[in-house]
Amino acid sequence: MTEKPARDGLWKEFIQLTKPGIIRSNLLAAVAGFWVAAKWDIPWGTLLWMIVGATLTMASSCVFNNYFDRDFDTKMERTQKRALPSGRLQPHVVLGYAIALGIAGLLVLFLLVNPVAGLFGLIGVFGYVVVYTLWLKRTSTWSTSVGAIPGAMPPVIGYTAVTGSVDLGAVLMFALLFLWQPPHFWALGVLRVEEYRAAGYPLLPVVKGIKRTKWQMIPYVVLLLPLSWVFYWFGYAGIVYAIVGTIINAAWLYVCISGLRTNNNEAWSRKAFILSIYAIMLHLIVIILDTMGK
Repeated sequence: MTEKPARDGLWKEFIQLTKPGIIRSNLLAAVAGFWVAAKWDIPWGTLLWMIVGATLTMASSCVFNNYFDRDFDTKMERTQKRALPSGRLQPHVVLGYAIALGIAGLLVLFLLVNPVAGLFGLIGVFGYVVVYTLWLKRTSTWSTSVGAIPGAMPPVIGYTAVTGSVDLGAVLMFALLFLWQPPHFWALGVLRVEEYRAAGYPLLPVVKGIKRTKWQMIPYVVLLLPLSWVFYWFGYAGIVYAIVGTIINAAWLYVCISGLRTNNNEAWSRKAFILSIYAIMLHLIVIILDTMGK
């Protein structure tokens, strides 16, 4: 017998389908991109509509992900209690919800922000749902690296909401989120490797092993090291972000390298995963603060 949600708890089920934690962090990235482009000269109406449109498109992508992954979710302890695998919501209802959110979000971005921001919103939804969720996540270890492309769209949406075009600033915001994602998700993959193996996901630590995964995390963090200085050299952020960003990335790199010398993979991966979350949050907060007065 499937569990049915109480009427007063139904709205909570729909909110959880959108993965609020993911939306919060990605929305911060979108606002950071907006701030890098606008500095302190903020077009508040555009910012509001960008937040609404980005939130709806990200929510749509997450609900689609829940819909298409419902069979895999039944096999993992971490996801078994979600609304779809537990039977509290029906698939056709969730699919309709995802479509409605996506249409609403893209309309807001295209019509009330600008077509360029709308285009990157569309790329984000298509890349995350079709390329990542439906294709690579089920077939290839490349899913994490390629999936980082749509995952890096929020700051680009925020940036182009101001500029209406792509320039070096948009590329740098994309690079920050793109390079951050693989080592972040691989740390989680190592932590949950047996769950992913049981579910049948061809994640890198499952297919290539934990040692290979540890080595593969390092180049991404190394490439992050000069990035905060590139922001500074080209005038997209101040010296504070250049220095603080370097410290953050150096600490993260130290933890990644330390993983090569330990056999306690559970403790190490948990530490690396949590640190990666704090790292990106600090990057985004500092870059917002350091562009206010520029």
